[in-house]
Order: sequence, then C-alpha cells, then structure tokens
Amino acid sequence: MGGVALFFRLVLASLKGQALYPTSAVLATLAQFLVTGIEVVAIWALFDRFGTVQGWALGEVALFYGLVNVMFAIADALGRGFDVLGTEFLRTGAFDRLLLRPRTLPLQLMGHDLRMSRLGRLAQGLMVLAYATAQAGIAWTPAHVGLALFAIAGGVALFLGILVLQGTLAFWTVESLEVANMFTYGGVEAGQYPITLYARWFRRLLTFGVPLACVAYYPAVAILGRADPLGAPAWIGWLSPLAGFVFLALSFLAWGHGVRRYTSAGS
Repeated sequence: MGGVALFFRLVLASLKGQALYPTSAVLATLAQFLVTGIEVVAIWALFDRFGTVQGWALGEVALFYGLVNVMFAIADALGRGFDVLGTEFLRTGAFDRLLLRPRTLPLQLMGHDLRMSRLGRLAQGLMVLAYATAQAGIAWTPAHVGLALFAIAGGVALFLGILVLQGTLAFWTVESLEVANMFTYGGVEAGQYPITLYARWFRRLLTFGVPLACVAYYPAVAILGRADPLGAPAWIGWLSPLAGFVFLALSFLAWGHGVRRYTSAGS
C-alpha cells in the first residue's frame, strides 16, 4: 500500500473509532465550536465599544480571525500524534512499533488520531470568513481565492511545524512541554489581530521567528486590497505564505535529529 493510501486508511480507522460513540463525537464538536465562539464574542465586544482599532474595522479583523482558525483547525487535526508523542508513544514504548513499520514516522503520526471535534473550530472559522466577506466587502476574485488557499496551506504547514517541534522536544523531555502552547494556541490568539497592533519586537518575532505574519497578516492585507500600514510592498502577501513551508521543512530537520537520539524503551 502506498503512503497516501495508508494515510487515508489510518484516518478512516480513526474516524470509525470515534463514530462508535456518535453522541460523544457530536458533543465534543459542539463544545469546540462554542468554546472558540467566546473569542468571537470578545472581538465583537471590543469593536462594538471602540468602533475601529488603529484604523482596522471589525470586518477586516474578522478576515484575520477566520483565516487563522481555519489554518489551526486543520493543523491541529493532522498533528495530534505529535502532540501526544511523549505520553502515548515514548513513555509506553509504543514508538518502537512505529519504527518497525515500513512507512515514514510523520505519516503514521498524522494518521494516528484525527479528531472529529476539530470540525467545530473549522466551521466557526469558515462562518467568520463569510461574515468578513459581507462586512468588509471582499471581492473573491479567482486570484484572491487562490491566495487565500495558499495562505491557509502555508498556515497549516506552520502550525504543523510547531507541533512537530513540540513532539521533537519529547525525545529529550519525554513529556510534551506545555511551553509549546505559547506558539500554538498563543499563535492563534496573536494571529487573530493585525500585527500593527503589537510592539516592534513582537512583530519581528511573528515575522522572522515564528512567521505567523507571513501566512496570515500579509496575505489578508493583499486580499483586503489595502496598503500595509507597516510599509511592506503589495507583492509580499502573494509570496509570504512560503515561509510556512520553510518552517515545516526546518521542523522536520529537527525531528530527524530527535529520532536519531531515541534509544528505545528497553522493554
């Protein structure tokens, strides 16, 4: 069986397992939708009180919110295996079983446990994108649709890269460090707003360290058709999502180093 076929076979097995408890799956999805919905209410309350924030209107910020949450929902579903690598594989010795299989480790981990509940965040992100379209008057030309899909793909790569790094750290710490949540959930929180609202050092971190601005801010500015307040040229938004794929490639380089360090459970 080819790698892609095996991946879909693993995903199907994961979904079938969750489908055995449909009520639980539906409630988990609904809970994810409602919990993340609180963030939408908070953003609405902020703009309802002040109207605009540094020249940004609610509809424009909704575009940032929708794009980032769609990116993270997909990456979080695919990266579950890296998130639980320490507790479910390294500590139990189950990682040895993955090593014995004639397929790549990342593929096995990405197909390990694809959670249906992530559909809650995905649905909410898509709904907010629809709201942003109506509120900000976004014209979804073929070029803009292509850019949005490119940005989402780059964002999925970026967040997946962060989860890969989180799993890589478990080769040294065994436990998955909660500090990684600063870059996953914290990255989602930061990406929901234009980076112009942040201090210069934080903008640089989100551009050159963890390039969240490259997959969310600059493409969104290009889709909105407005000039960047930071002075970046218009073409940046059309190329910047590539940074997400570069980040993922670098993350897998670190992953390979971590795998070589692994010495088995000894049992």
